[in-house]
Amino acid sequence: MSLDMEVISFISEEEGKFLLKLARKSIEYYLTYRSILPIDERDIPFDNLKRKGASFVTIETKYGNLRGCIGSIIPYRPLYEDVVHNAVSAAVSDPRFPPLTLEELPNVKIKVSVLTYPKPLIYKDWKDLLEKLKPFEDGVIIKYKNHSATFLPDVWEEIPEKELFLSHLCLKAGLPPDFWKTGLLEVYTYKTIRFSE
Repeated sequence: MSLDMEVISFISEEEGKFLLKLARKSIEYYLTYRSILPIDERDIPFDNLKRKGASFVTIETKYGNLRGCIGSIIPYRPLYEDVVHNAVSAAVSDPRFPPLTLEELPNVKIKVSVLTYPKPLIYKDWKDLLEKLKPFEDGVIIKYKNHSATFLPDVWEEIPEKELFLSHLCLKAGLPPDFWKTGLLEVYTYKTIRFSE
């Protein structure tokens, strides 16, 4: 298996710091030149970051309020590339917020979460689903027909109750809040390795 076909499974502290700098540089470059930061694979000092990886980039105000968050669930491009594109999207393409400005950039905090590959969560009924979920550990993806949504593990900090967590996730997917009780949802879980400025 060649390097570019391998999926990332571990990120060191040093690699995480590099990704945070890369995310900030990508946003600054885009806000200045309105184009994606041109980056050569040879400029990436860690081979690990050239493996396929999925990431979420989160932007917060200095008061800890969300200012943008965009990511990939399934790894399909080198991790460093994924972070570059998701950083720019979180800054200017999150439909919940106006685009970030260059003036705001020094006052925001950037977080990068690297995701493990999602695994199906097999459950018998809604009680079993609640039983199997691990708050503060699991990122959760739900799917039903053409509806889908995910919450990163960080969301447990805001919504620690499992029932509420699933209800909010259903609403995010455009489903009724108690749809998780129907047994019709496909559920997948993943873990994240988080880095923060």
